[in-house]
Amino acid sequence: MTADYWNHNTAFHQEVVRDAGRRGGRALDVGCGEGLLSARLAGVCREVIGIDSDERALARAQRRLERTPNARVLARDIMDPDLPGHLGAFETVTCVAVLHHLPLEEGLASLGALVAPGGRLIVVSLAASKSPWDWIVSGLSVLPIRVIGAWHHEARDIGVVTTRARESLGEIRAAASRILPGARLRRRFYYRYSLVWDRPREAA
Repeated sequence: MTADYWNHNTAFHQEVVRDAGRRGGRALDVGCGEGLLSARLAGVCREVIGIDSDERALARAQRRLERTPNARVLARDIMDPDLPGHLGAFETVTCVAVLHHLPLEEGLASLGALVAPGGRLIVVSLAASKSPWDWIVSGLSVLPIRVIGAWHHEARDIGVVTTRARESLGEIRAAASRILPGARLRRRFYYRYSLVWDRPREAA
């Protein structure tokens, strides 16, 4: 699939791209899949690198980006401790529907290590429903989400690996406060949450 499409993850793309455009510079799209977000980031950033460990998805991303000279994709593992040394730092690091595939605290630390001073990490991912409030919110969301999905002709299967979330929103918030102090986390629609963390600028 190389055409544009809509699903519960791409619903956040406009917000992510608009935020990245405020900084421009370099952007890293972690878990880029078939490259739709990378292509959109390329319109507002000087350079975009998408990384993924799924070679089939990367092949599709390469086709999508073949006429986008400021964007490229690489087969890389976000958990590789040498990645910052290979890729450098980025004004924007995006991670959409990926963090719940990773060990939480280690994943947050790996993502944060790639953010340049003054740069921003933007995560959109899934949380598990564990508390009564989690289940109430999820239950109340089912009907409106189905209606919106039908309205947008939701693409349910885009050929990338999926998995269930393990940690609850409370557990994710607690981990983020330890690993990325100052991170801001919000419960969002479509069973998602967003996490934003700004790396402080270096002292003059």
